[in-house]
Amino acid sequence: MSHVTYAQAISDAIREETARDERVFTIGEDIGPVRERKQLWDQFRERRTWQTPISETGFVGLAVGAAMTGLRPVAVIMYCDFVTVCMDPIVNQAAKIHLMSGGNVNVPMVIRTPGGAGTREAGHHSQSLESWFVHAPGLKVVMPATAADAKGLMKASIRDDGPVVFIQHRLLGDIEQDVPEGDHVVPLGTADVKREGADVTVVAVSYALQKCLQAAESVDPEISVEVIDPRTLVPLDVETILRSIKKTGRLLVVHEAPARGGVGAEIVRQVAERGFEHLCKPPRVLGGLNTPMPYSASLEDACLPQTEDIVEAIRNCVRG
Repeated sequence: MSHVTYAQAISDAIREETARDERVFTIGEDIGPVRERKQLWDQFRERRTWQTPISETGFVGLAVGAAMTGLRPVAVIMYCDFVTVCMDPIVNQAAKIHLMSGGNVNVPMVIRTPGGAGTREAGHHSQSLESWFVHAPGLKVVMPATAADAKGLMKASIRDDGPVVFIQHRLLGDIEQDVPEGDHVVPLGTADVKREGADVTVVAVSYALQKCLQAAESVDPEISVEVIDPRTLVPLDVETILRSIKKTGRLLVVHEAPARGGVGAEIVRQVAERGFEHLCKPPRVLGGLNTPMPYSASLEDACLPQTEDIVEAIRNCVRG
């Protein structure tokens, strides 16, 4: 095991995959130390790592074309919010080309971007837009919550033969955790039970995992909480969630994105269709408020599910 930050684990995964496969290259904004090209990976700086101007449509479109020719680009967008200016190459091109070519053209690329709130950067730099990509057929969506999963899922994403949107929560970057050494790969579409329990199932998306584990600890032993990290939203490992609900009979989904139209609703839909008979209480979603993110620290916190909100939601799940 090595003890590294979440951000370093992702960097290690990309560096190792670039060394392993000559088709892999990285292009985009703020790669490595911000705007310090001389500090990027020396062995790849000349031909395999390209720090670009702020032109998301340009370099993402380039990455789509490169992937169509057989390369494996990792396109880095500085903030998830900025996908708004390059949705055409992502959703109208990368996501559709394999099907529209009759399966003759693959698009093996990763769109890597920080998402989420908590850094006091207001409405243009604090959004959680994962449900946009979940709604677009042809894309895989990855949201790891631990350093080990971040490394393993990045490796799996680079090796995948289709487009993968890899969203890393910006508050996770400096958290240090143990990461397996060697060629650590986490398959896409596999959830992980981070804490076992018997009374209620909590599905925690991305940074919400940290708060959900704290909430579960605070109500123990009064309430036994099972916490599941889906890790990938597309493909979604519903089977792991259903196995837990068969045991607990209760479901709470927690994410930072607004609850309206969020991935929590999709998880509840799939659970209701396939495991309704196992639920003894209506499933619930605890998400962010339906409002643009304010700059004020106290108002930003009020817009996001906090540990105490999760504790209350867990208690509501088991009452009555």
